Amino acid sequence: MGLNLIEVWHVYEFNDVLFLGSNICTSRGVSNCKECLSIHPTCAWCSQEWLLEMLPSEGSSLSRCDLRDSLIQSGCGVKFIEFPVSSMRILENVPLSDKAGGSDDITQIQPQKIHLTLRPDDSKIFTVTVKQAADYPVDLYYLMDMTNTMKDDLQKLYTLGNGLATALRGVTSNLRMGFGAFVDKPLSPYMYIYSEEVIRNPLISVSLLGSDCCRFPEPCPPQFGYRNVLSLTDQVERFTEEVKKQKVSRNRDAPEGGFDAIMQAVVCKDKIGWRPDASHLLIFTSDDRSHLALDARLAGIVQPHDGECHINNNNEYDKSTILDYPSLGMITDKLSENNINLIFAVTSPMVELYRNYSELIPGSAVGMLSRDSGNVVQLILDAYARIRSKVELELLGVPDELSLFINATCLGGEVIPGVKSCAGLKIGDTVSFSIEAKLYGCPKEKSRTFMVKPIGFKDTLQVTVDFACECNCQQSSVPTSPSCHHGNGTLECGVCLCDPGRLGSRCECSEGEYNPTQQDRCSPNPAAPVCSGRGDCVCGQCACRSTDFGKVWGPYCECDDFSCLRSKGQICSGNGECNCGNCQCSPGWSGDSCACSTRTDACMGSGGMLCSGRGHCLCGVCECTQPGAYGLTCEKCPTCPDACTIKKECVECKHYKRGDLYEKNCNHVCRDKIEQVDELVFHEKNSVNCSYKDEDDCVQNFQYYEDASGQSFLYLVKEPECPKGPDFLVVAPLVIGAILLLGLAALLVWKLLITIHDRREFAKFEEEKARAKWEAVRLTFRLFVRC
Repeated sequence: MGLNLIEVWHVYEFNDVLFLGSNICTSRGVSNCKECLSIHPTCAWCSQEWLLEMLPSEGSSLSRCDLRDSLIQSGCGVKFIEFPVSSMRILENVPLSDKAGGSDDITQIQPQKIHLTLRPDDSKIFTVTVKQAADYPVDLYYLMDMTNTMKDDLQKLYTLGNGLATALRGVTSNLRMGFGAFVDKPLSPYMYIYSEEVIRNPLISVSLLGSDCCRFPEPCPPQFGYRNVLSLTDQVERFTEEVKKQKVSRNRDAPEGGFDAIMQAVVCKDKIGWRPDASHLLIFTSDDRSHLALDARLAGIVQPHDGECHINNNNEYDKSTILDYPSLGMITDKLSENNINLIFAVTSPMVELYRNYSELIPGSAVGMLSRDSGNVVQLILDAYARIRSKVELELLGVPDELSLFINATCLGGEVIPGVKSCAGLKIGDTVSFSIEAKLYGCPKEKSRTFMVKPIGFKDTLQVTVDFACECNCQQSSVPTSPSCHHGNGTLECGVCLCDPGRLGSRCECSEGEYNPTQQDRCSPNPAAPVCSGRGDCVCGQCACRSTDFGKVWGPYCECDDFSCLRSKGQICSGNGECNCGNCQCSPGWSGDSCACSTRTDACMGSGGMLCSGRGHCLCGVCECTQPGAYGLTCEKCPTCPDACTIKKECVECKHYKRGDLYEKNCNHVCRDKIEQVDELVFHEKNSVNCSYKDEDDCVQNFQYYEDASGQSFLYLVKEPECPKGPDFLVVAPLVIGAILLLGLAALLVWKLLITIHDRREFAKFEEEKARAKWEAVRLTFRLFVRC
């Protein structure tokens, strides 16, 4: 879809040239072929010598610089038309490898070589495909801080060597391991120099020197800068053997000389043994900060690091006391140059510092060491998995005049504009990037080559660009040509380039001559001022006057380089050049005044989405469209759905294949890596525990976590908490018991009611019986009285 939009834009641009206002090719008043080609990709130049003589000149607007079809219709022969066309050719296109195995010929990027021909202001699009081959060889170099505070970590590493090799052989069958050690520069103020004995054995207590009770049972080695203990080897048992031989040393100040060691481990490829066809992992372990560039001035060292290898025959860094510490920028460049991924394995207090370093070093990762480095194996595996789960392009040697706009096609096939990386990948996944290369100017060289490569890969795409800024007819110019009035100029591309002091289309006039009848040829129409009021008409041609504001040119002095739009007091905002009233923007800028940045990296949110998916990137700035969203990348939104609400939809669509996002834009919105776990473990401060009730009335628990590289993870509990149905073995006896109880209760009530009823009836009977007896007594009494 992204390519189609670009093609439509080109069509619109071409139509704009043809139909909106005047013809852009004829409106600029250019006088030579090179200037004509730089106006617009649709412009062509006719080098036919007497073209204008074959056509009416009075009132004619015809020009040697015009649209190609217009020139042909005007009678210019096709062979005289200079019209270079931008093109692209694939020179090398080896298919991608599925699996590395034992082969040395592994291809992870396609194509490998292309050739571009570009005209100014024109562009071509090419596609780069990247695939991480399975079972790719791995070179792992373990670089360890050997100060005394790392003694427990060293002892733990004695037992982890074989385990580390076994774990890594789960991802590659071709593994090599090496080991290096560092302390700090062996000179004051970085080391103890109180006595020769302390220098020889830094772990002797300085305050109680001479007391045997305070000496270590085994002497430690003197302080050193960096030592290559074991070059990379496939004999993994040697790794464990050499580690067991190591002893810790001691330096004086808290920061260590780790960056000196990193630089030597990176640039000394032959000494370390880095293979060209392998993934390079440099594991840096420490529990403290590292000295940076300029820190060595405390020791009187003022010579900057030269970025070269200085390991001597004893496998030690022999310029430690001569060269300053390297800068972070130099380390970054050397890591990229040698395709090495750096993994910082540091203790908890140092994690935040080295995470800041990692953000400045592409292809690096940070992990937290446990107290004794017992988790180093899992840390390395996790960091390696994070590195291999992301593919990010880097561009090397791109000319300033060339602008590259990249669209990523990651998993799911959806095009993500302005993004040069894909995350959440697995080994064997294939991603692609479409790159539009547009030329905004003409470099001094006629051809340049630049590289496109994934960070940490040895594979590259070599792009050679030929700049079609020159005309072929320039190579056949004729000095002192008879066609230019008896040799008063050079005939080049059909026009005369007059010698100094000569004027006219054929150099037929001198500057001292004046002919009033030729004034009409110096204005586009009788009502217009001669030479636009900015020049003198000499021999029927305008000789434009220079001004303090800038250059004036054109057939009628109608063009200049200072009448363009301004912004913040600068012509073309300081981001382009003014050409005949129009801004020609530098790479990375657009708009009438070149005030609009075309870069989108400043708009990229931490989740890899432009403006965090809540707005549009306009001129390099996010314009938030989601109500309530704000921030540089629209990352803040108190009224927006919280992370749990958003990620709930991702769990539903990516894991359960259902929900509102399923079959819509799930892969675009949800770029999380989902892992199932038995229970949730709080990872870091950037993690959030969430839960929701799904359509089956089950409670699903998950954790959302985002690491320093911006990759987000969803840790999903395998078994959701669903409501359980009644237990028959428990419920049945209860029901039966309840029925029996109710029956018994009913019988008791019935018995009670019957008893009450019987008692009432008996009482009534007794009452009636007593009443009958009383009536008999009364009757007897009455009879007695009467008698």
